[in-house]
Amino acid sequence: MLRQKLKLPQIILIFAALVAVIAIGYKVVHQHADSVAVVDNASPSEKRPADIAGLEAMLKNKPDDVEGWQMLGWAYFDAGRYGDAASAYRKATELAPGQAVLWSSLGEAIVMASEHDPMPKDAVTAFETAISKDKADPRARYFLAVRRDLGGDHQGAIDDWFALLADTPPGAPWESDLRRTIQQAGAISKIDVAQRLAATESKAPVHPVDIATAAIPGPNREQMQAASSLPPGQQQDMVQGMVEGLESKLKSDPANVQGWIMLMRSRMTLGETEKASAAYKNAVAANPSQSVRIKEAAKTLGVPGG
Repeated sequence: MLRQKLKLPQIILIFAALVAVIAIGYKVVHQHADSVAVVDNASPSEKRPADIAGLEAMLKNKPDDVEGWQMLGWAYFDAGRYGDAASAYRKATELAPGQAVLWSSLGEAIVMASEHDPMPKDAVTAFETAISKDKADPRARYFLAVRRDLGGDHQGAIDDWFALLADTPPGAPWESDLRRTIQQAGAISKIDVAQRLAATESKAPVHPVDIATAAIPGPNREQMQAASSLPPGQQQDMVQGMVEGLESKLKSDPANVQGWIMLMRSRMTLGETEKASAAYKNAVAANPSQSVRIKEAAKTLGVPGG
């Protein structure tokens, strides 16, 4: 079977960006949906549908419902339909251009929808627009630091992440994942971050980790240090081992739909289409009530049979 050869930055993209981006970006908007809700032009008693089909139908009749487009963006993103999520958020930004959360949501969706470029120009524009509206927007700050790292300014990116960590409420759902990102980036770039991390250790009670992200393994500091000095073939084997580890964990936690979606995405990134298809079938078999969501994600990822 043909396997795609991955460079070290792509390893970061798969196992740092995919984990941290989901953990930070997704948690920022979904864990705090109430605090980032945009202008709502519906009456207080009106309830919007929670499913994709219902939201799509509602928006045909109410195309100017900003929060409806935001909710549809969430629903598409949750289903792995990142291109559709970007379209929904783009519509929301047209209706409410002053809302930073919509712009950073748009940028995140564009990043996740991109198959080749880890930081598309239109995503950068969306994040920069978000920052122009709200300098504290955590998701935009995180991704703009990712951009610096991808551009070679590793110290600058780490400094930006530390600044974000300093502004992160103690015990926030994404705090541990942000720390993990800093640790991994430091290991890859051979920048010592241990003392700075220790100095900012949170004293707040540990926030429960979402089951979706808890089941997605990432490389520890020692693994990433080792990866940076490995020849390409061995780096590939390291990535393969991490994917196998995720698959193994899903056998004991088959209800983790988000984990199955990440496994399908990883398999497709590695060019392992047959294994991606097997993951899709296993996910549906283990979660028949979530079959529509899983199928939509598989279709978006190009999984055979999806």
